Amino acid sequence: MIDQLRSHLTMTSHDFDVAKAEEKRRRHDVMAHVHAFGEAAPEAAGIIHWGATSCYVTDNADLIFLRDGLGILLPKIAGVIQKLSEFAQTYKDLPCLGYTHGQPAQLVTVGKRACLWIQNLLMDLRNLERARADLRFRGVKGTTGTQASFLQIFQGEYSKVERLDEIVTKKSGFESAFTISSQTYTRKIDVDVGHALASFGATCEQIGGDIRHLAMFKELEEPFEKDQIGSSAMAYKRNPMRAERMCSLGRQLCNLVRNTVDTFAAQWLERSLDDSAVRRSTLPEMFLIADALMILLDNICSGLVVYPAVIKRRINEELPFMATENLIMAMVDRGHSRQEAHERIRVLSHEAADQVKNHGKDNDLIERVQKDPFFEPILDELPRLLDFTTFVGAAPQQVEKFTGKGGEVQLALERYRTQIASLEAAQLSV
Repeated sequence: MIDQLRSHLTMTSHDFDVAKAEEKRRRHDVMAHVHAFGEAAPEAAGIIHWGATSCYVTDNADLIFLRDGLGILLPKIAGVIQKLSEFAQTYKDLPCLGYTHGQPAQLVTVGKRACLWIQNLLMDLRNLERARADLRFRGVKGTTGTQASFLQIFQGEYSKVERLDEIVTKKSGFESAFTISSQTYTRKIDVDVGHALASFGATCEQIGGDIRHLAMFKELEEPFEKDQIGSSAMAYKRNPMRAERMCSLGRQLCNLVRNTVDTFAAQWLERSLDDSAVRRSTLPEMFLIADALMILLDNICSGLVVYPAVIKRRINEELPFMATENLIMAMVDRGHSRQEAHERIRVLSHEAADQVKNHGKDNDLIERVQKDPFFEPILDELPRLLDFTTFVGAAPQQVEKFTGKGGEVQLALERYRTQIASLEAAQLSV
């Protein structure tokens, strides 16, 4: 009997045809397979599914899917983090405009900005790891979680029921099973896993948005193939379609998690079946979208293009404003009031901005400073104060500390070294 079961563990095309016909007849997916398995192993037909319920099959299988799905995603996000870290190291010293409120702000570096993306991805890595580590098996629990049917099989010997639960749990690759369950595993698990995936989706949209803005400024671009067409009408265009697709999919992933929350909240007592159809579509779709986002991220991060000349030109356009804090600090060093220096700079800055915005002229703030007697004490220091390479603070050191040897990034990626080494750059066909 058992040997016959073992010899038919792998389903054939015929078995699937039988199950398909049985499901049409019985309107029950699990029982369709029970009958198909019984036809393949007739000696065991009478004991297949003994003591079990449908959720013994489907819920335990779903937990395996969740675990293995997260296991597929984790090395991929680690690989993206590694590539972005290499990018950050390459450009850790390249100054660029920072932006707050969408307006030019104190300089950062291209590498430092990439570390903002990496930091969020590290949080996603942690969230996905935690979601996977928190998974427990449903195991052998029966129709309402009381194990009553299995107690009956073992004639009331609870120790044997516990042992069966442990064996099935271990054979399924889990360290532990829930002590308490209803007919299903708690749908709170879907909520937790869903939120980890949705949070990653939000990160992807945020990174994609940054890349699209930088492409708009012509400071940085996603990979663009030699024969790629940006627009069917405007032949000159280099649309950031990969980043745009990443934003679109990331937004969809964020929205799908609502299904897991609503489904968990809508469950009645020991179980209601209104969870079934929505979970069958939502959970696979979330994982497929997350995987697609991994592919997009990997592809983009493998070929980001930086334009230092454009970055430098944009800095020079805003440099007088960027230097104002240095000018104020220098005046205070010479014994002048910080507030008075701030007010003088404010007035001159608005005058210079008027020339730029209303008259289309170059920014002449420095010339105005040079003509103002108030700033005469620091005129000899202007070349040093206007050296924009000094405006980035500790950005290069922060990048090195964060992504370098012994830093947060390398420590987080340590367990994925072998898998990262075997990953190939993701290719896109469209």
